[in-house]
Amino acid sequence: MTASGNVLALIGNTPMVEVTRFDTGPCRLFLKLENQNPGGSIKDRIALSMVEAAERDGSLGPGGTLVEATAGNTGLGLALVAAQKKYRLVLVIPDKMAQEKVFHLKALGAEVRMTRSDVGKGHPDYYQDMAERLAKEIPGAFYVNQFANPANPAAHEMGTAPEIWQQMEHRVDAIVCGVGSGGTLTGLGRFFRRAQPALKMVLADPLGSILAEKVRSGKTIDAGSWLVEGIGEDFVPPNCDLSLVSEAYTVDDAESFATARDILRKEGLLAGSSSGTLVAGALRYCRAQKKPQRVVSFVCDSGGKYLSKMFNDYWMIDQGFVERERFGDLRDLIARRHTDRDTVIAAPDDTLLNAYRRMKLYDISQLPVLKGGEIVGIIDESDVLLAVHDRRERFADTVEGAMTRRLETLSASAALGELLPIFDRGHVAVVMQGNEFLGLITRIDFLNHLRRQVT
Repeated sequence: MTASGNVLALIGNTPMVEVTRFDTGPCRLFLKLENQNPGGSIKDRIALSMVEAAERDGSLGPGGTLVEATAGNTGLGLALVAAQKKYRLVLVIPDKMAQEKVFHLKALGAEVRMTRSDVGKGHPDYYQDMAERLAKEIPGAFYVNQFANPANPAAHEMGTAPEIWQQMEHRVDAIVCGVGSGGTLTGLGRFFRRAQPALKMVLADPLGSILAEKVRSGKTIDAGSWLVEGIGEDFVPPNCDLSLVSEAYTVDDAESFATARDILRKEGLLAGSSSGTLVAGALRYCRAQKKPQRVVSFVCDSGGKYLSKMFNDYWMIDQGFVERERFGDLRDLIARRHTDRDTVIAAPDDTLLNAYRRMKLYDISQLPVLKGGEIVGIIDESDVLLAVHDRRERFADTVEGAMTRRLETLSASAALGELLPIFDRGHVAVVMQGNEFLGLITRIDFLNHLRRQVT
């Protein structure tokens, strides 16, 4: 290997690896590791392609402004390219995006405008409509518009597809991909329609997206909602040629997240949520075949962007995607059960500074204070603030001097309604079974419990 002169030269030429620890039926399944692009996703390819096309046709001049609507990864690719080429970048992203993506975008210098993810096309807060409006308002701005920009599918037709063809030694029977903007499906489909007409393009689509049903029946259904990021749509993007698709699979969030977690555990690949959808769909396709086939799918981006969500057991539990032992009482509401050693605690002789750091690290507002396994108090943000607001040196004082000793306790068998007066007093509920501490219940724990029961 020789040194590259610029990080943009590292985009593309990503490796391929065979899946060996999943049941793939009679088929062999290969994954193209697009998470190995410098920006961490397949979208680096289209970002560079679209910017360079705009430079060539004069739509984008030196020091210009790029505006785009993105679910995150296209924004990261554009931020990487914009930083290297010294362009201003304004991104409009839906509010369901993982924090890691937002932090990454801002670290690259992008200007992020957050908008609602619960509205559809035509609403003023819809992320694509907002981006298009901003592009008109900002003098000299170029609206990238990945959903209709022809340089998007061209990046895959001229780059990704020939790489797959070469890596698979001209022997590939099916490719499973998703649709965000449609560029991957269309670009690959166009190339292989020429190179190997018998190849099947297979769509893996989140439950709630309209695209899989459009392929199956030609009907346009009402869009639902989904948590997988980057793929699935409530409309057919102009860049998306669904006539290239032979089969379509619908994969719900639970299966997508579980598959992505299995990819890490079994194959050692840290893959994002959309990769979970693609691999789940690919596995279904492989297992349904009667004869051996060579099938390709993608690790679209890195799971490192989803550590606070899909790879966070507590988030998965809150969303109802991980099942724990159920008791039919208040124990089912405890997010961090002490019996599972999940409770974040403080000791009476801990310093207030250490208690504060623990709250920040685990994104919680209070800690039970335990001594010899027995709960003796609770320390929360207000307790720490009252102790240190006028004397900063009190951060070195012990938790014991600032904690609340008056505990609002309930037995595990108490009725749900008994939580409300405790919350109304601004406290958290301490759940006990006899003298044994089981855990805390906060307002958000109660809300999560109620939301999990909404279908």
